[in-house]
Amino acid sequence: QVQLVESGGGLVQAGGSLRLFCAASGRTFRTYRMGWFRQAPGKEREFVAHITWCGGSTFYADSVKGRFTISNDKSQNTVYLQMNGLKPEDTAVYYCNARNPVAPATDAYWGQGTQVTVSS
Repeated sequence: QVQLVESGGGLVQAGGSLRLFCAASGRTFRTYRMGWFRQAPGKEREFVAHITWCGGSTFYADSVKGRFTISNDKSQNTVYLQMNGLKPEDTAVYYCNARNPVAPATDAYWGQGTQVTVSS
């Protein structure tokens, strides 16, 4: 059974930093893209960043580029999201995602989410 378990969320002041963790288990993710999405109240879920599990190739949403860094540790089966320079508009529930780029609609997994709140 595939599980993605997020942690590391919390309350932080604007300009501060948080590091999110996603512990992945239940299958090999060698060919998957591991990503972070977020959903603010009243808004749709949006892409934040992803990384290819093996190659480490990364991609970011424009809104977080230069402030957030996604990385992974294959030995620990963990994906990280380092968030610096946080802004109130970064407040959202952050979800870890694993998806097969060949079949993203049918072969994808989500975590339960972790709340990030940035106060002004």
